Order: sequence, then C-alpha cells, then structure tokens
Amino acid sequence: MNSKEEHITLERENSTSDITIKLSDVGKRYNLEWIFKGVSKSFSAPHIYAITGANGSGKSTLLQVIAGAVLHSKGTISYKFGKTDIEEPFKNIVIAAPYLELIEEMTATEYLQFHQKFKSLTASISKILETVGLAAATNKQIRYYSSGMKQRLKLAQAFYSDSKILLLDEPTTNLDEAGILLFENLLQNQRNNRCVIISSNNAREYAAAGSVISIETYKL
Repeated sequence: MNSKEEHITLERENSTSDITIKLSDVGKRYNLEWIFKGVSKSFSAPHIYAITGANGSGKSTLLQVIAGAVLHSKGTISYKFGKTDIEEPFKNIVIAAPYLELIEEMTATEYLQFHQKFKSLTASISKILETVGLAAATNKQIRYYSSGMKQRLKLAQAFYSDSKILLLDEPTTNLDEAGILLFENLLQNQRNNRCVIISSNNAREYAAAGSVISIETYKL
C-alpha cells in the first residue's frame, strides 16, 4: 500500500461516522448501593439515543459516566474512531445539563469567547446568540438572565461546539414552548454526523431518538 492509499484508509477509519463509545459491564455505586450495573452498550454516530428513567433512577449519572465526568465503579469504557483509540475523549465530548453552572460574571459573548479557547465553535458568536434568541442580551451579565435564558445559552454552547459526541441531560429544563421548539430545531439542524445521547423522562425531548435505553434494565 502506498502513502496515498494509507492516508485515505486512515481518513476512512477516523471519519466522524465511525466514532464509537463502548461500555462493557459498566456499573456505578455509591457506598454499598449500586446505582446501575451490567451496562454493556455501544453508541455510535450518526445516531440519537435516549436514556430514560424516573427521577433519581441514575440516568444522569450514567450520562456523566459516559462523559468521563464521573468515574465508574466497574467495567470498561472505550472511545474510538474506527479502530483507533481516542486518547483524549473529552476533546470530542460536549454536555449540556441543568446542574452545570455558567460563569455568571461574564456576558454571553464573553462566555462563548472563553469556551472557544477549549473547543471551536461551528458558527460566529453573534450568529449563535441570534439563533438561540439571545441577541438582545449579548452584553448583559449572565447573572441577570432568567433560568430559560441560561438554558438557551447552555444549548447554544453544546450544539455549536465542534464536537463529535453531544450529551444532553433534560435539555428543555426551564424552557417555555418557544424554547422547546428551539431545542427541537437545534436537534434537527445541528445533529450533523454526531453521536447524540439524551437523558430524559420527557418523551418530547427524545422523540427523535432512534434507540431508547431504560436505566431500569440495569438496576436489577
């Protein structure tokens, strides 16, 4: 195989559509209580998955384990482009969740500029803020935002980050009907070739999911 063929093969193996997260017998416990165990599941792109379950059932914990924000208690997790291991998975992961805090001393523009130092954005900041309905508040400190405005900013950061894996935990929290429609449009138009995983007990939030996983399956 010549160098050109090797380059083409490598590009094919590392294409976005070949990204895979594989969980093998993964479990998480706090003290002696298992939150979930025996999760063996693969997630790949382009596809939308939903993790469902009642409040407090552990679905958010599983999402955080997938994100690498919470360490699992047993099992293994691998992240790959084709057959190649991803050495720094966090560079390919973005998450939006109600419990994640924004830097409230910043304006929305400053916040996205700061975020851009770590992950590239797929559109200009002004265009992003206009799309999510925050154009009139770009220079207002986030501390003065309503809960719905803060959620719009979290979604903007997630959907417009140049990342291959998009994790969404209860994405319409604090949103009114217009905000929910915004989320649905973002999911439709910004999913691209990503692996999208939505943690939710709201059927509308994961209506577009092609696969639904109940956390209750892994609590037996």
